[in-house]
Amino acid sequence: MLKEYRGVSNITGPLMLIEGVEGAKYEELVEIILPDGSKRKGRVLEVERDKALVQVFEGTTGVDIDKTRVRFLGRGIEMYLSPDILGKVFTGLGTPRTENDKIIPEKRLDINGAPINPYARDYPTEFIQTGISAIDGLNTLVRGQKLPIFSGSGLPHNRIAAQIARQSTVLGEKEAFAVVFVAIGITFEEAEYFISDFRKTGAIERAVLILNLADDPAIERIATPRVGLTCAEYLAFEKDMHVLVILTDMTNYCEALKEVSAARKEVPGRRGYPGYLYTDLATIYERAGRIKGKKGSITLIPVLTMPEDDKTHPIPDLTGYITEGQIILSRSLYKKKVSPPIDVLPSLSRLKDKGIGKGKTREDHADLFNQLYAAYARGKEVQELSAILGEAALTEMDKLYSRFAEEFEARYVSQGEYENRSIENTLDLGWKLLSMFPREELKRVRDEYLDKYWTKFRREREEIEEEKGKVVAGGEYVMEREGV
Repeated sequence: MLKEYRGVSNITGPLMLIEGVEGAKYEELVEIILPDGSKRKGRVLEVERDKALVQVFEGTTGVDIDKTRVRFLGRGIEMYLSPDILGKVFTGLGTPRTENDKIIPEKRLDINGAPINPYARDYPTEFIQTGISAIDGLNTLVRGQKLPIFSGSGLPHNRIAAQIARQSTVLGEKEAFAVVFVAIGITFEEAEYFISDFRKTGAIERAVLILNLADDPAIERIATPRVGLTCAEYLAFEKDMHVLVILTDMTNYCEALKEVSAARKEVPGRRGYPGYLYTDLATIYERAGRIKGKKGSITLIPVLTMPEDDKTHPIPDLTGYITEGQIILSRSLYKKKVSPPIDVLPSLSRLKDKGIGKGKTREDHADLFNQLYAAYARGKEVQELSAILGEAALTEMDKLYSRFAEEFEARYVSQGEYENRSIENTLDLGWKLLSMFPREELKRVRDEYLDKYWTKFRREREEIEEEKGKVVAGGEYVMEREGV
């Protein structure tokens, strides 16, 4: 029989202090019963002798100190799980969003799982195809990796996250693959977009959606990413699936953490965030990875908006220390109508070398990546030089690099929201772009790959340009520029 207490002595913001409590535990779930019979939920933040500090999920508005009863439930927040969670939509606390989302549970797990022990970790080595060339070709995602997307306010990070969730797959053997899509502090309109988009494209069948809305209690946001990772751990390590977890937007999570910290009157750290922000983020991010002896894996893509596009802000800064690289979205590319506006030069996947090559993507991938990156970097330098000195100061080769940079952004980086490119298409597109250079300029590619790929696409380019040069009556080209 659960004990009820009437010892509410103080209320501050979302926090409630209860006295005369016996046996309360940290993170224990609490039920608050108001005088009108309605119930709210909370959890224990601190315990000191017979006092317990409780954070109330729905807020403390309208709570009567004298007449409110409190019941300690003896357990933490739990997620009810079964394979039926695939195709379902849940709230930020893990409850079914509608009647159709209810499941018959196989088991229940506390959402506060532990980070993976470093000794038990297996090294990420397998390629995950997202269908987005700027990621697959240049910043490759590897199974078990943590690869964040650094965005800014107003940039289309939610659409990119949805595209990755729809298109991502593992190649090779027919292995079970699932996506856990966690949206934190989003608007109702965004929630409806995600649900309708996943259902319309059929991606919902292999996905679990965890949606925390902007008008939900801020306290709930602290639980939301942990609910998603609990689902992922169940699918990966108990059902042997390869799971991709997308968390958007982690900035909203950190703001909720800041709000609770301020309510507890804790000493603030950088920019007002709690001093334990790094540790707290690590408890989330480090739950992703591979475990020795387990077939399944958890790959994590946290999405965060950088306040004022500042990479030194505590949230992206600390995230960068914990994760293995970053995908950076560029506001200047977005203004140039490049979509997705991925800035490949500052972006980095630290594990890309482990997930590419023969038997994983293709034998030429590493050399092609290095050459594309070098050519694009030089093209951007030439464009900056041209803006200062004028185009007359450029050599013919400089102009070729400048044109390559424009073509690269327009055709390689930019692609349709529903355009799903295979890794073969992405690699071939890279060779098509490099075929505009003479062979002697491609110094980062081995001769065997030049013979096999560059020669083929160079010949195609020359044939098309030759056809373009044949002008018929009326001055119209026999052949439009196709594929080159």
